[in-house]
Amino acid sequence: MNAPTTASHLAPELSLREVPPALIQALQSRFGARCSTAQAVREQHGRDESIFEVPPPSAVVFAESTQDVADAVKLAAQYKVPVIPFGVGSSLEGHLLAVQGGISIDVSRMDQVLSINAEDLTVTVQPGITRMGVNNAVKSEGLFFPIDPGADASIGGMTATRASGTNAVRYGTMRENVLALEVVTAQGEIIRTGTRAKKSSAGYDLTRLMVGSEGTLGVITEITLKLYPLPEAISAATCSFPTIEAAVRTVIQVIQLGVPIARCELIDANTVRMVNAHSKLGLREEHMLLMEFHGSPASVKEQAETVQEIAGEFGGNAFEWATTPEERTRLWTARHNAYFAAIQSRPGCRAISTDTCVPISRLADCLLDSVAEADASGIPYFLVGHVGDGNFHFGYLIDPAKPEEHHTAEALNQKLVARALDLEGTCTGEHGVGLHKMDFLRREAGDGAITVMRTIKRALDPDNILNPGKIFAL
Repeated sequence: MNAPTTASHLAPELSLREVPPALIQALQSRFGARCSTAQAVREQHGRDESIFEVPPPSAVVFAESTQDVADAVKLAAQYKVPVIPFGVGSSLEGHLLAVQGGISIDVSRMDQVLSINAEDLTVTVQPGITRMGVNNAVKSEGLFFPIDPGADASIGGMTATRASGTNAVRYGTMRENVLALEVVTAQGEIIRTGTRAKKSSAGYDLTRLMVGSEGTLGVITEITLKLYPLPEAISAATCSFPTIEAAVRTVIQVIQLGVPIARCELIDANTVRMVNAHSKLGLREEHMLLMEFHGSPASVKEQAETVQEIAGEFGGNAFEWATTPEERTRLWTARHNAYFAAIQSRPGCRAISTDTCVPISRLADCLLDSVAEADASGIPYFLVGHVGDGNFHFGYLIDPAKPEEHHTAEALNQKLVARALDLEGTCTGEHGVGLHKMDFLRREAGDGAITVMRTIKRALDPDNILNPGKIFAL
């Protein structure tokens, strides 16, 4: 369908592979109207929240069952054509872009809860359901699923990118909260990994291998997740600080003292202003920690008092409480909308996002130097962070019509990642590698580890049809 070419913003080796008309005909015969080649549909499935401009896939298949996915992959495998899984399109690093052409498999219609096992604190779902969909389904059982990356992302996408988010400091990431998977391999075979048991010593841990593989080793079609009892009491608070360093030192002390805080978010003063304007809030426009405490009423009170005392030692002031569900929801919705607030602050801009993560003891060193560099650059930016686990995000707001701004933002990102790696951190705490961090992964993991990854990829996907061109080049 598409003549081979090269995507302009990507490495030369990522040229598009031909999609034969015979494959499109076979897909249309199998799926009927659920296989679309309409330009608008293809373009919708050929972009995400990243800055990359890449031609769209040649066709989109809307899967409604595991067998649909298996049949689509089998047909693509016959012609050695790439397949790219698609959930809701909220990725930030180019994960879903058809950088080598191919077809997109949209699993958003696979959005069912298959079983809730309240006694065992597990739920099994299809990949197209979103995190909010899961929580709406299990709340009547007095349970919830805590992983919250901000966007109402699909569970399949969250699993594929090993997502985490605001609750990770207490509840962990998708890596710790996925028990079992159903996956379609590159050959179109349906396999299962893991069980609903809390642990196992049986064979290779294929579940952990698939979690974070970004669609390069298989298409996830079913996920079994851990659930948690809804806390008896929840309290949220904001606290303002005179400097970013004071806020960060407070967080480090809180974590090192073992306070079981559920969420601990840093929002710098610049971003608070953006959030106020976007969400019509009246937050103090100073550097701020937004925190949440879970537990019994007594334990929540004790946690909050401890944190308030620590914050006071570092100049924290104006502790403000949000104890009702409505107040808490309003605060966290505003935090989750920080990205859109920032985009709105500079109409027409695009954001180049970062998400480094460092050991908590090195957080201040990494963050403060990065803030100084961003301030000196003159590039507008926003800064938020799940700082309770050492993870933070800059979003450099660039004018896409000005290449010099793009260059400056990428240079800032390079320095930030280099600093994080020097401090024994990682180039990506939760967004994944995708396209943007391929070079960073090589520096972080080393050539030997990349070789092992390539060996696994070639063994499971010898024709390189599963989301090719992501994580590393073959």
